[in-house]
Amino acid sequence: MGGIVYIIVVGFVAGIIARLLSPGPNNPSGFILTTVLGIIGAFVATWIGQAIGHYGPDQGAGFIAATIGALLVLFVWNRLVASGVIRDYNQ
Repeated sequence: MGGIVYIIVVGFVAGIIARLLSPGPNNPSGFILTTVLGIIGAFVATWIGQAIGHYGPDQGAGFIAATIGALLVLFVWNRLVASGVIRDYNQ
């Protein structure tokens, strides 16, 4: 349970930093959506790290890996908005 809380906290901070680092006009709007995408990025980084054997089953991704995972999720988000699969509510 503590590992999940750690991933959520790191993902929260990583999502905010990833949004600041991610260029482009179609960033997700809103504090909650940015936080959720950051948390998803942290879970993705943890999953990939555990799959390749970098992290143990009870370890979460570190801050840098979670930020990279959040950037990856934001990149996918931007591509989905650009292709029209999902709608950006800022426009």
